[in-house]
Amino acid sequence: MKLSRAVLAAVLVAGGASAQVGQAPRTINVSRDEENAINVLAAAAAQPNRPAQDAALAAARAASRSAEGRYAVARYQLDIARSRSDAQLYNQAVDALVESGLAPPDEMASLLANQASRAYGAGDMARTERLLARAVEAAPNNVEALTDYAQFKSRVNRRQTAAADRELAVQLFSRAIEANRAAGRASPESLHRRAVAVAYDATRPPLGLAQLGPQAIALARSLVAAYPSQVNWRDALLVYRDVAAAGDAELRLDIGRLMRASGALAGERDYLEAAQVLTTTSPGEAKIFLDEGVSRQMLDSTKPAVAQAIAAANRQAVAARAALPRLRAQATAGTGAQARAAADAHFAAGQYAEAAELYGLALQKGGEDPNLVNSRLGASLALAGRRPEAEAALHAVTGPRAELAGFWLAWLARRPAA
Repeated sequence: MKLSRAVLAAVLVAGGASAQVGQAPRTINVSRDEENAINVLAAAAAQPNRPAQDAALAAARAASRSAEGRYAVARYQLDIARSRSDAQLYNQAVDALVESGLAPPDEMASLLANQASRAYGAGDMARTERLLARAVEAAPNNVEALTDYAQFKSRVNRRQTAAADRELAVQLFSRAIEANRAAGRASPESLHRRAVAVAYDATRPPLGLAQLGPQAIALARSLVAAYPSQVNWRDALLVYRDVAAAGDAELRLDIGRLMRASGALAGERDYLEAAQVLTTTSPGEAKIFLDEGVSRQMLDSTKPAVAQAIAAANRQAVAARAALPRLRAQATAGTGAQARAAADAHFAAGQYAEAAELYGLALQKGGEDPNLVNSRLGASLALAGRRPEAEAALHAVTGPRAELAGFWLAWLARRPAA
């Protein structure tokens, strides 16, 4: 575990001497005897004379009666141990620095992490946990401390406390990502992915912690916002679908649409499953998915199952397109429900600009769920390349579909502004 490189100021002021200690907001005060011994130790630490260093260390330890003095001695011992690559001497210095209680918060967190690493190596899980918890308590925004404790809590195997352990792990991972964001730093992709995995796995059997669903979705969205690869989009949207869309065919349909837009569909199985869902939820749209699968060489149109799906999709698409003029006329003269139905049909046909116009009409006429309509209005505008309007529509979405809107906004953030 990496420790801070802070060292004592070289000069101690005589007579109730004080010196700035690393990043600490306080000064330290030592007696004249302590000061003299520490000055000798400082000189010895700067030279490669091991006997002189050992003698100066022994004398400084004997002279140091105060916590400040012991902290100063341990600081120089740490430097000597580094120069010698002496692990035992180094560990003793770490323990002395922790015991002094004078280390600045971030340095204390690193010192405690060093002790925790040793306790873990010795198989003492109870001590490991106590030390990791102390590290987070000492420096609540220290990313390494938060991540170390989160990793421990995500892996510890205790049946009686499993639920609480995983909940705390997810909370700690989230805090680590937020601490990096607040400091203007990017969290590593591995941290994002680990956080998503722990949160999602906790929602599945045997734990089945449904209360972690919102965190799993939020972490998945954070992953693709920071690292929008096709693999990450696929994993993030599958997490979202599994957690939030069980029994909601309309939401599953819209998640599938975003999977296609983000390039998250991968392989024959994804495309054929999507096409099968679309035959019942959005007749005519399956053709768009299957044509893309063929163009991306993820579907082989000569295979019987694929050829059969394409033939059926083509028939549906012809019938769906033939109905568009009638549906548009009904939307103009009819209700909000008819306007939404016409908008859905145009969306399914890939006519996104026309769909957006009709979703807007559905909102004007009323009678439909505004969050569903706005989410689809935003998606249609996004696919039509009208980013500012899409963002406005998506920001208007509240309730359960706000998460879907958030994923679309993350996708739009990487698109041209106009």
